[in-house]
Amino acid sequence: MKLLEGKTVIITGASRGIGKGIAEVFTKQGANIAFTYLSSDEKAKELEKELSVNGCKVKGYKSDASDFNAAQQLAIDVLEDFGSIDVLVNNAGITKDALLMRMSEEDYDKVMDVNMKSVFNMTKAVLRPMLKQRKGSIINMSSVVGVKGNAGQANYSASKSAINGFTKSIALELGSRNIRCNSIAPGFIETEMTESLGEDQIKEWRDNIPLKRGGTTEDIANATLFLASDMSTYVTGQVINVCGGMLT
Repeated sequence: MKLLEGKTVIITGASRGIGKGIAEVFTKQGANIAFTYLSSDEKAKELEKELSVNGCKVKGYKSDASDFNAAQQLAIDVLEDFGSIDVLVNNAGITKDALLMRMSEEDYDKVMDVNMKSVFNMTKAVLRPMLKQRKGSIINMSSVVGVKGNAGQANYSASKSAINGFTKSIALELGSRNIRCNSIAPGFIETEMTESLGEDQIKEWRDNIPLKRGGTTEDIANATLFLASDMSTYVTGQVINVCGGMLT
């Protein structure tokens, strides 16, 4: 039997990168996927078609997780379309990097809204169905930067650190209802976003990682799969670093 057979999973920001990688691995394990996207309807339709080859139900929703009302409506729509919400993967995120002296209030607020407030919004949205089911797994995508900080990313670091605190609090609140909440903190993951860094900078990153390579979206997806599946029924309130030993 597949690890996520019959489970309905919401993944925010799944049209590319880590979110897409998670959706690909999850459908291979039998999950039905409701994913969100913000811009391209055409790309969303392509992703639906691509993921549906595994025989799972897949549907994209044009929805902004940083908007509280939109998040509530999304949960209502997914329940209507799929019948349950078993797993939530809060993956939506952005960066607007700058040294603090050059960082605008707008860029700080935007990163906090998309990265952190979206986690609050979506967790709040799935709470009732999960409480009714008396089970569920909430997985928040954090970052090693939320653990150790990084110059030029005060906004991003703050948002990811806040996610970790939120995760632990929700785990304490909901554990008695058999609802688990964990964070994953990726290290340097090589996606289309990192290609713009240039080969020299990428090599420098790799050389500073004990495993001597950048992570892949599949590395993160596999850790997420563990937390989404019944293999991790005694794991909650944890921040799992998937970073090749970067934080060792």
